[in-house]
Amino acid sequence: MNISDTKATLSFSDGSPSVDMPIYKGTIGPDVVDIRKLYAQTGKFTYDPGFMSTAACNSSITYIDGDKGELLYRGYPIEQLAVNCDFLETCYLLLNGELPNAEQKATFSDTVTKHTMIHEQMNFFFRGFRRDAHPMSVLVGTVGALASFYHDSLDINDAKQREISAIRLIAKLPTLAAMAYKYSVGQPFMYPRNDLSYSANFMYMMFGNPCEEYKVNDVLVRALDRILILHADHEQNASTSTVRLAGSSGANPFACIAAGIACLWGPAHGGANEAALTMLKEIGSVENIPAFIEKVKDKNSGVKLMGFGHRVYKNFDPRAKLMRETCHEVLEELGLQDDPLFKLAMELEKIALNDEYFVSRKLYPNVDFYSGIVQSALGIPTSMFTGIFAMARTIGWIAQWNEMIADPEQKIGRPRQLFIGSPVRDVPAIDKR
Repeated sequence: MNISDTKATLSFSDGSPSVDMPIYKGTIGPDVVDIRKLYAQTGKFTYDPGFMSTAACNSSITYIDGDKGELLYRGYPIEQLAVNCDFLETCYLLLNGELPNAEQKATFSDTVTKHTMIHEQMNFFFRGFRRDAHPMSVLVGTVGALASFYHDSLDINDAKQREISAIRLIAKLPTLAAMAYKYSVGQPFMYPRNDLSYSANFMYMMFGNPCEEYKVNDVLVRALDRILILHADHEQNASTSTVRLAGSSGANPFACIAAGIACLWGPAHGGANEAALTMLKEIGSVENIPAFIEKVKDKNSGVKLMGFGHRVYKNFDPRAKLMRETCHEVLEELGLQDDPLFKLAMELEKIALNDEYFVSRKLYPNVDFYSGIVQSALGIPTSMFTGIFAMARTIGWIAQWNEMIADPEQKIGRPRQLFIGSPVRDVPAIDKR
């Protein structure tokens, strides 16, 4: 973080003295105006609902350029990582700042693999949930409960303990997510296997059963691995900011990640791929697409095109291009190109990519559109979509949390407000109210 030679000057029309504020330059991206002394010098706060124009931290993990459609993890383009690396290599990169060499990769993968089992006592937690409990509800509870079992890694000021907690969370999230699914369908839990890769192990725990041998399909495993890579981090979004805010109080890492999962559960954040799939089911068939498109174009209809466009990306979401490729690979591998739902999705994609209305508004299919289709093709129920998102994003949350703890500039989060309630008044006697 380098201070710029230029400064920002804030002037007031009421005759108050103007204030000079430092400007900081990042490696890439917009400069930021340092307003930390604004209140002390002027008695005024800034007003920024949703923090849309506020940098709450400095970070060296992830960079997004929404106008260019660019996403970098530690400087590496997502397009290169998704093609050349697996998920655990990406985890290592996000945690440590550099990609692992062959020896580091083997050691890291082995360490994560050997921490995938959960404490046997955790099995009893699941019995306390109703069978129809949403998997995200179960994940919030069980991830938070991990703090009850690992008292040896709760000292957030100890870098080694933070590393141990990071490994445990990365390793155990797939196990807990798969258990949440198995519990909801009344099937026995499948213990993790040390001979399988991270993504293959999750699919085994999700879809295996004690009655027969589970056959790993490399195309499907690679598809899941790509979903995890593409969702691993996305800068200071709502759930990541939640993790940082919770962490700023000194809360333990398991509590912070549980807070992130709770935030991700919101339909405006982690539920977008489920919403896209629901929309496809409501359209019903290819014949109904033209009528649906007309409703979308009618501002008064209230009908929205889910899975298209993005709040940050004003260009094609770089993750969507990669997920599109994977989507077509999976449909071909499983012979689902002619399945009514997937045929409908591909037709809608074709129209959106060619219709001037959508092209001019840059309403391209986003990563949620394709990942919902891929997960559905893999046999993953919609109730688990956000759980898999949480599994992927855990590494981003942990990396961001770790960075925050080590940042000497971080303080406990304390947003301010513009108060618009009643001024001071006296409490009247009860017979005068």
